[in-house]
Amino acid sequence: MEKIAASIMCGNQLALGQELQELHAAGIDWLHCDVMDGVYVNNLAMAPYVLEPIIQTKKFITDIHLACVDPEKYIEMFAPLAPDYLTFHLETTEDPKALVKKIHNHGLKAGIAINPETPIENIFPYLAVIELILVMTVNPGFAGQKFQWPVLEKLELLNRQLEMQKVSPIIEVDGNINSETAAAISKIGATIYVVGTSALFNTKPGSYGEKADDLKQSLVSMKEK
Repeated sequence: MEKIAASIMCGNQLALGQELQELHAAGIDWLHCDVMDGVYVNNLAMAPYVLEPIIQTKKFITDIHLACVDPEKYIEMFAPLAPDYLTFHLETTEDPKALVKKIHNHGLKAGIAINPETPIENIFPYLAVIELILVMTVNPGFAGQKFQWPVLEKLELLNRQLEMQKVSPIIEVDGNINSETAAAISKIGATIYVVGTSALFNTKPGSYGEKADDLKQSLVSMKEK
């Protein structure tokens, strides 16, 4: 079943408690939590002390996305918060299986993220040992970037490989996800759609529930075609 995950980095940081209440009321039960180190990407977000009370609400399934160099350090830093998923970038390590094992040893589910320019084949050796694949449709670091349409071809290859290997980790997509891009992705196949400023946390009229419903309707319409 396809789900919407709110990219909480894009919410109002001065009113996160209210944001969480409104997201929960809107029926959004996944949160995507970006952690950025200012090195791997040219931006900073979100510290353990910010994410800890969010995770402790127990109202959301949480995925912490480590857009960081030295992911081993950040796994040790964020694993004690007990998110549901802890995801690192394939591009940041020479030994992904060791990091996956480290995450599993903390009792968490492991995800691997992959950037738009990285060949999707690079992730194939790890599909059987992870619970989540985060396919970036923009380069990580900033919201509001242009969607990179060639990623759709990568998603097609990924879905075929999952079928061949007979494994079924969650496919999460992140980067300028809106009604148009989500519908195109849905036609190929994904599970979790990370939504930020493009379709949720923006100044367009409507509540979070209404905006989420619009996006869900675009997914349903694509299935019916």
